Amino acid sequence: MDKKQLENIIIDVIKTVYDPEIPVDVYELGLIYEVKMDDDFNVEVIMTLTSPNCPVAESLPMEVENKIEGISDVKSAKVTITFEPSWDKEMMSEEAQVELGLM
Repeated sequence: MDKKQLENIIIDVIKTVYDPEIPVDVYELGLIYEVKMDDDFNVEVIMTLTSPNCPVAESLPMEVENKIEGISDVKSAKVTITFEPSWDKEMMSEEAQVELGLM
Protein backbone atom coordinates (compact mmCIF):
# COMPACT_ATOMS: atom_id res chain seq x y z
CA MET A 1 0.00 0.00 0.00
CA ASP A 2 1.34 3.46 -0.80
CA LYS A 3 1.37 6.40 1.60
CA LYS A 4 -1.48 8.24 -0.12
CA GLN A 5 -3.78 5.21 0.09
CA LEU A 6 -2.88 4.71 3.74
CA GLU A 7 -3.42 8.39 4.49
CA ASN A 8 -6.94 8.14 3.00
CA ILE A 9 -7.66 5.09 5.19
CA ILE A 10 -6.33 6.95 8.26
CA ILE A 11 -8.64 9.89 7.52
CA ASP A 12 -11.60 7.52 7.09
CA VAL A 13 -10.78 5.94 10.47
CA ILE A 14 -10.43 9.37 12.12
CA LYS A 15 -13.91 10.17 10.79
CA THR A 16 -15.28 7.40 13.05
CA VAL A 17 -14.27 9.40 16.16
CA TYR A 18 -16.94 11.78 17.42
CA ASP A 19 -16.83 14.58 19.94
CA PRO A 20 -19.41 13.33 22.48
CA GLU A 21 -20.96 16.78 22.85
CA ILE A 22 -21.33 17.48 19.12
CA PRO A 23 -22.86 14.98 16.65
CA VAL A 24 -20.03 15.49 14.13
CA ASP A 25 -16.77 13.59 13.72
CA VAL A 26 -13.49 15.20 14.78
CA TYR A 27 -12.22 15.44 11.19
CA GLU A 28 -15.26 17.34 9.88
CA LEU A 29 -15.18 19.50 13.02
CA GLY A 30 -11.75 20.71 11.89
CA LEU A 31 -9.98 19.37 14.99
CA ILE A 32 -7.39 17.51 12.90
CA TYR A 33 -4.74 19.96 11.75
CA GLU A 34 -2.28 17.55 10.15
CA VAL A 35 -1.66 13.86 9.48
CA LYS A 36 2.05 13.11 9.04
CA MET A 37 3.59 9.79 8.16
CA ASP A 38 7.19 8.70 7.73
CA ASP A 39 8.46 6.06 5.29
CA ASP A 40 8.06 3.34 7.95
CA PHE A 41 4.35 4.20 8.37
CA ASN A 42 4.73 5.80 11.79
CA VAL A 43 1.85 8.27 11.97
CA GLU A 44 1.62 11.53 13.86
CA VAL A 45 -1.63 13.45 14.06
CA ILE A 46 -1.63 17.10 15.10
CA MET A 47 -5.02 17.91 16.53
CA THR A 48 -6.75 20.36 18.78
CA LEU A 49 -9.82 20.30 21.00
CA THR A 50 -12.82 22.61 20.92
CA SER A 51 -11.49 24.12 24.14
CA PRO A 52 -8.60 23.51 26.56
CA ASN A 53 -11.22 22.53 29.18
CA CYS A 54 -12.82 19.95 26.89
CA PRO A 55 -14.24 17.14 29.08
CA VAL A 56 -12.74 14.50 26.75
CA ALA A 57 -9.27 16.08 26.62
CA GLU A 58 -7.75 12.81 27.84
CA SER A 59 -9.88 10.23 26.06
CA LEU A 60 -10.48 11.79 22.62
CA PRO A 61 -6.81 11.94 21.49
CA MET A 62 -6.30 8.41 22.85
CA GLU A 63 -9.30 7.16 20.86
CA VAL A 64 -7.84 8.69 17.66
CA GLU A 65 -4.45 7.12 18.43
CA ASN A 66 -5.90 3.68 19.18
CA LYS A 67 -8.05 3.61 16.05
CA ILE A 68 -5.11 4.57 13.82
CA GLU A 69 -2.90 1.94 15.48
CA GLY A 70 -5.62 -0.59 14.62
CA ILE A 71 -4.93 -0.14 10.90
CA SER A 72 -2.81 -3.10 9.80
CA ASP A 73 -0.17 -1.16 7.80
CA VAL A 74 0.40 1.48 10.49
CA LYS A 75 3.52 0.82 12.57
CA SER A 76 2.75 3.35 15.32
CA ALA A 77 0.46 6.30 15.97
CA LYS A 78 0.96 9.37 18.09
CA VAL A 79 -1.46 12.24 18.65
CA THR A 80 -0.04 15.63 19.54
CA ILE A 81 -2.46 18.21 20.96
CA THR A 82 -1.97 21.87 20.12
CA PHE A 83 -4.02 24.98 20.79
CA GLU A 84 -2.21 27.05 18.16
CA PRO A 85 -4.15 28.15 16.27
CA SER A 86 -7.08 27.85 18.60
CA TRP A 87 -10.11 26.09 17.15
CA ASP A 88 -13.13 28.02 16.02
CA LYS A 89 -16.28 27.05 14.18
CA GLU A 90 -14.96 28.43 10.88
CA MET A 91 -12.59 25.41 10.81
CA MET A 92 -15.52 23.01 10.44
CA SER A 93 -16.29 21.56 7.04
CA GLU A 94 -19.35 22.88 5.25
CA GLU A 95 -20.98 19.49 5.90
CA ALA A 96 -20.43 19.87 9.67
CA GLN A 97 -21.75 23.43 9.67
CA VAL A 98 -24.91 22.29 7.85
CA GLU A 99 -25.30 19.34 10.28
CA LEU A 100 -25.16 21.74 13.23
CA GLY A 101 -27.47 24.31 11.63
CA LEU A 102 -24.79 26.97 11.30
CA MET A 103 -25.39 27.44 7.56
